[in-house]
Amino acid sequence: MLSHHRTALGRAARPRLLAALAASALILATVTPIADARGPSKSTAPAANATIQLTKHGTTRIAAGATAPLGSDSYNAATELSPAAGTLEHSPRTFSRAAGVAAAAPSPATVPVVTSSAGFTGFNGLSHVDSRLASGGNQFSLEPPDQGLCVGNGDVVETINDVMAVYSTSGALLSGPTALNAFYGYAPSINRALLSNPPVPGTFGPFVTDPKCLYDAATNTFFMTVLTLDTDSTTGAFSGTTHVDLAVSQSGDPTGLWTVFSFSTTNGYGTLAGHPGCPCLGDQPLLGADANGIYVSTNEFPLFQNGFNGAQLYAISKTGLAAAAASLTPTIPPVAYLDLGTMSTGDPAGSIWYSVQPATSPSRNQFDVSNNGTEYFLSALDFFGAGDHRIAAWALTNTGSLSSTTPSVTMQPPIVLSTNQSYAAPLDFGVAQQPGPRPLATFLAKSHLTPIASVEDLNANDDRMNQVVYSNGQLWAGLNTSTKLPDSSAIAYFVVSKGWSGSTFAPTVAGGGYVAINRGSVLFPSIGVNDAGAAVMSFSLSGPSMYPSTGYAAVTTNGPRAVHIAGVGAQTDDGFTGYPAFGGNGVARWGDYSAAVADASGDIWMAAEYIPGGPRTLLANWGTFISKVTP
Repeated sequence: MLSHHRTALGRAARPRLLAALAASALILATVTPIADARGPSKSTAPAANATIQLTKHGTTRIAAGATAPLGSDSYNAATELSPAAGTLEHSPRTFSRAAGVAAAAPSPATVPVVTSSAGFTGFNGLSHVDSRLASGGNQFSLEPPDQGLCVGNGDVVETINDVMAVYSTSGALLSGPTALNAFYGYAPSINRALLSNPPVPGTFGPFVTDPKCLYDAATNTFFMTVLTLDTDSTTGAFSGTTHVDLAVSQSGDPTGLWTVFSFSTTNGYGTLAGHPGCPCLGDQPLLGADANGIYVSTNEFPLFQNGFNGAQLYAISKTGLAAAAASLTPTIPPVAYLDLGTMSTGDPAGSIWYSVQPATSPSRNQFDVSNNGTEYFLSALDFFGAGDHRIAAWALTNTGSLSSTTPSVTMQPPIVLSTNQSYAAPLDFGVAQQPGPRPLATFLAKSHLTPIASVEDLNANDDRMNQVVYSNGQLWAGLNTSTKLPDSSAIAYFVVSKGWSGSTFAPTVAGGGYVAINRGSVLFPSIGVNDAGAAVMSFSLSGPSMYPSTGYAAVTTNGPRAVHIAGVGAQTDDGFTGYPAFGGNGVARWGDYSAAVADASGDIWMAAEYIPGGPRTLLANWGTFISKVTP
C-alpha cells in the first residue's frame, strides 16, 4: 500500500504529512457521526458510470532474471532509496483526537496461541534479499512487502514489492524471482551502471508498487495488478502520470505468457470535476471478481499536494480480458468507471468514502448471478480516527453488462450496518516486538557516533477494511484495531449476509468477533473462505517476547478458534524505515496487507510478512511465509 510506503527520502515526507494531519485535526475537532449510529442506513448513489480506455501493451512472462550477489547493496541512502518517495506518505483520513488509544477501542477476550498445527504445511516465500538483488541488483531497498498471493492448477504465485515468483504447492521454485519492473515491461527502477554526477537520462525507471494477485477458475486465468507512477528517467522524480497495470495470463499456466494492460489514474490536471489537485495516483489498488467482471478499487490522492478525493472503482469484463490477452487482434473491453468519492456519506463534517474493498469468491459456484450479476464490497467507517462500530456494505448490479461495448453497472446505495465489534486505530500505529541483535542499528550508531536506536515498533497501520471474500451468501472481512489490553493490537472481523428485499439491497450482520492474544499483537488480516463456508484468517503477530511471526486462526460467525503459529520469527525486525538516520520515527513499516485464498480442494493458502533467519541485506531483514491449512 503506497499510503505508508517507505522507499525513499521519506525524511522530508513524514513531517509534511504529520503537519497536514495535525492541521486537519484542529479543523475537525468536532465530528458528527454519519447517518444513523444504531442501525442500517443508506447513502446517496453516484451518478451513472462512465467508461475509460483500457490500453494493451505487450506480452511478458515470469522468468528467472539476473541477481546481484549478496552484499552488493550499501548503506548509502542516496543510491538505496528512491528519490520519488518524498511524496509517498498518504492517509485517506484525518484524525480528530489526540495520540493514544481511542475511547472506542475494544477490550476483547484473548484466545490461546499454539504451535501444533494439524493439516498445516508451509515454506519461505520471497524476501527483501530477493527484491533488492533482482534485475542484477538494479532495485531499490523497499519496506514493506505488500503481499499478493494466488493459487490455481497446482501453482502458487507470489507477488510483493518489488518482485514475483511461481512455486509448486510443495514450495519448489518454478519460475522467478522476477522484478516487477521487468515483468511489466519497464526499465529497472534504478540503473546503477548509469549513476553519475550530474545524473544522466535512463538512470531511473517507473515506480511500481502495491501488487495484488487473483486466480479465476471460471476463465482459468491469473490476474495481477500494480500501481505504477511514471518518473523522470534522469532525476527519478514523479512525472505526473500514473496508472494501474493489469497483467492477464494467456492460459492457466502462470509460468507461460501474460499480456499487460493499463488504465490511467492521473485524472487530469486539476480541471476535472471531483478530482481537485490532480494529477493524482490511485493508491492501493484493491482487486476483486464476480461472475462477470474484474474490479479494481483505489484511493485517489493528488500527487503533488495534500488532499484526498475518495475511493474510485474500475470494472472490466473478465471474459473480455481473458480473450484480449490471448488474441493477436483483440477487442479491448472498456473500463466502467465510478467515482465513489462523490457519493454523500450523510456526514455534515465532510467525510469521504475510502478503501472500498471488492469481494473475491472461492469458486464459480459462489458468484451471485442475480440482478444480472452482482459484485459485493465492504468498507470501514472510521473517517476521523475516533473509532466506530459500523461498517458499510455495497452491491454493484448488472455486472453482466460489462461484456457489452457500453456497460451499464449500478452501484446500489451503500448500507451502513451497526455491528458488535467496535474498532479504532492508534495514531502512532506501533506494536512491540521482542528485542534481539540488530546489525543495522548497531552500524548506524557507530557511523553516526550516537547511542544505538531503540528497538523499532511495527507499524500496525490503520483500521481500513482488508480483503473481502463472498461465499455461501456471506461476506467475510477483518481490520486492524487498537485495544485497551496491555501491549496489544487486535483484529476485528465481520460476517455480513447479502440480503435483498425485491430490488432493494438489504444486508444484515450475521456475526463476527475479535482475534486477540495475551501480551502480543495480531495485525493485517486476510480471511480465506472455501466453498463449504469454512474460514481461516491469516496475519502477522508480534509481542514483547515474540519475534515477528506469521499465524492463522479458524474463524466462525460466533468467534475465533485458537491462534496457530505458522512462520516462526527468528530475529528482531531491523529494517531501515523506523530508524531516524533514514527519516524514521521508531516505527518500522510493516504489512501493508496479507493474503489468504482457497484452492479447488478447499484448502486455505496464506501469506504474510515475518522475520526469518538466514541471509539478509544491509538495510532490511524481512521475509514472507507461505502456508496451507486444511480447515
